[in-house]
Amino acid sequence: MPKNWVRNVSDEQALAAAAAAYMPKGMVRVPFNPQLINTGSKLVLIDTGVGPSPQNPRVGQLMANLAAAGVDPKSVDIVIMSHLHPDHTNGIKTADGGLAFPNAEILVPAMDWAFWMSDENAAKAESNPMMKNYFANVRRVYNNVPANRVTKYEWGKEVAPGITAIDASGHTPGHTAFTVASGNSRVLIQSDVTNIPELFLRNPEWHVAFDVDAPKAVQTRRKFYDMASAEKALVIGFHFPFPAMGYVEKDGTNYRLVPVAWNPAI
Repeated sequence: MPKNWVRNVSDEQALAAAAAAYMPKGMVRVPFNPQLINTGSKLVLIDTGVGPSPQNPRVGQLMANLAAAGVDPKSVDIVIMSHLHPDHTNGIKTADGGLAFPNAEILVPAMDWAFWMSDENAAKAESNPMMKNYFANVRRVYNNVPANRVTKYEWGKEVAPGITAIDASGHTPGHTAFTVASGNSRVLIQSDVTNIPELFLRNPEWHVAFDVDAPKAVQTRRKFYDMASAEKALVIGFHFPFPAMGYVEKDGTNYRLVPVAWNPAI
């Protein structure tokens, strides 16, 4: 766990929460879970992970996992980015810099695109190494993606059949969650409303280092989880433990995740 990974509590408190979740001593475990959705008419991928990483072979497994599931990347029709942080958007590229999903339309949140592509915002971030790297990364990833392949989407609208974008700003200015509806059923894809639930769902007021507007992220977190718990809705979290699904219950002024068990039998 990096120093000041949780910005508004001590490192000792954050490490104690990780230890209470049986994570390795002094460390924090962060899963990555892109979601592939077959709408019946379209094959839709929400987020792409960090992409190939020779430095860390434990990440960037999306292509291998798609292959194991019998999915050809060329068959993906739409790739939707929840926001433009590296662990969600870098997997749009292959190791040689090509497009990982060559036939897919790429959808990005309009608010995030405007924020990260702003020269003025990038200049303001020069003194913050993490933010400076984020601005540079977005431009590096998208600099050679044809403009006609990228579509900017707005909140409150259907971005693919049965998939509606929800304002979940705070983590980034354009951070987006989604509802996925089929008939009378729906699930909520929370993206990064929290980082790992063992820390930030249990402690919704905690500020993870990656939140651009931490107070707004807290407001979004509470609004989203109050809705999810009231509806008893199934929630999918990018940084939830695999299979990344569960139900959120209120626990006093905080929340807890009731995970859905992975069923290996089809």
